[in-house]
Amino acid sequence: MDWSIQDIARIAGTTSRTLRHYDELGLLPPSRVAANGYRHYDRDSLVRLQRILLLRDLGLGLPAIARVLDDRRDAVPALRDHLTWLRTERERLARQIASVESTIHAVEEGGEIVAEEMFDGFDHTQYKEEVEERWGKDAYASSDRWWRGMTAEERAGWQQRQKALAADWTAAAARGVDPASEEAQALARRHADWLADIPGTPGYGTGAPPAAYLTGLGDMYVADPRFAANYGGAEGATFVRDALRVYAATHLA
Repeated sequence: MDWSIQDIARIAGTTSRTLRHYDELGLLPPSRVAANGYRHYDRDSLVRLQRILLLRDLGLGLPAIARVLDDRRDAVPALRDHLTWLRTERERLARQIASVESTIHAVEEGGEIVAEEMFDGFDHTQYKEEVEERWGKDAYASSDRWWRGMTAEERAGWQQRQKALAADWTAAAARGVDPASEEAQALARRHADWLADIPGTPGYGTGAPPAAYLTGLGDMYVADPRFAANYGGAEGATFVRDALRVYAATHLA
């Protein structure tokens, strides 16, 4: 069984023009072309398109997506990594939905608003307990004040910076880049700079995080699927960890 390009565009919520563009790039060739020139897509094509759309949601550009698909041809392990990330996002969004619904009800009914519940599920509190356990309550309090003091535009800019960094890590890992290479070490430097800009983190204000902090984070990325999902799964997180270890040993005390 296969589907026409119009059917796929409708089902996937995209356009025939986009699918033709994917074909031109070699990203999603049709499984067959009918005598009338219409493109058709089979089961494997649908699985590939699902992976493409998931990678787009992670912020990867089309060239990076092509490299990821070429390097990870077995769809099932890759989709399992995506599934881990999606389940984490589902849990976070469910808490956000409940929080917003509670706020709407309180405002409409004139009820009491519980401040601690209004922000459940929002990114800046997602790892509160872990931050306090690892680096102390002052670390969380400082970063929380910094986050709340931002404008919406500043928050969006910071989140975009983090997403771009994660996408570049994921793409490099998928291409099999050497953790000690110049490219990987440039990413490690960006990562260290990003961390050093967050109030409350070890090394904030000094221009660079301590080596033990950076390597400890790398270990945590590998050990915790929630963090690993930011880098394409366990393999990507392992690449990030190894590159951070090299950078810390070379550049940090």
